[in-house]
Amino acid sequence: MWRPFKSLAVILIIIACAGALPIRAQSKSDSKSDSKKDIKTDTKTDAKNPTAEQIAESVVFVYGRREFLQQIRRNGLERGRLMRMAEDGRTEETTYERRFVRGENSVKDKIRIDQKMPTMAFSLIYGEGHTWGLINGSAFTPRQEATASFLSEQWHGLDALLRYKENGSTVALINREKQKGLDLYVLDLTDKEKRVTRYYISAKTLHVLWLEYDQAPAEGAKPVKFMKKYADYRYAQGTLVPYSTRFFEDGKQTQEQHILTVTFGVKMDDTLFQNPDAQTSTAAQP
Repeated sequence: MWRPFKSLAVILIIIACAGALPIRAQSKSDSKSDSKKDIKTDTKTDAKNPTAEQIAESVVFVYGRREFLQQIRRNGLERGRLMRMAEDGRTEETTYERRFVRGENSVKDKIRIDQKMPTMAFSLIYGEGHTWGLINGSAFTPRQEATASFLSEQWHGLDALLRYKENGSTVALINREKQKGLDLYVLDLTDKEKRVTRYYISAKTLHVLWLEYDQAPAEGAKPVKFMKKYADYRYAQGTLVPYSTRFFEDGKQTQEQHILTVTFGVKMDDTLFQNPDAQTSTAAQP
């Protein structure tokens, strides 16, 4: 099974030798020597001052290497449970299934999330650049805030960083800082639509510990500061997965997600992601 390297310097050297990143080469010669010239090439990376791209590539490497992630996570089925916290303090727990098929970039992905509630079965589906939903088998058009929330995992999730090159996104190193004893790289990712996600990455493990982004729930609405905190990292088929995620809005926790099982390489029927032929009707988001 794939084992992580604990040294950023080692990771950077491996990536550089594989041709993914440039490395510094220094040639020294002693012209004063009477013997034949001794030319030494010293290949090294500066682990103390890595660039944004070096950090991003090292994160991809730790999570499973780009080629391996593309091969293993080309499709998958995830099952888990969600706990939502209402404003009045009540909590609601549901189970979910998430299916996906990856395209060459996130825009061409296919995603389906099914949730089972006591009184209904609810699904949101993304494919061919469009989002729609099903309630007890009947099609509907989700409200804008429901669509934005559904697609936020593509725009502002872990995969947005792990697939930043495929998506044509750019990364920028904001700072290296310490918070509550944690040594962190703070990295901003900007996608083609100019959406920005800030990642807080452990300098020790290169795991993403949390991320932040601003997003308006609907057009014209005031932007909300969202945060996702990742924990309980485990290996699934040789790739790194956080099995626990907590969601916050303006500093208040609104949801908690726990993965129960995840399987990659599952064959998917295309009909799961196809918009039904029945006329789509607008329905309120449950």
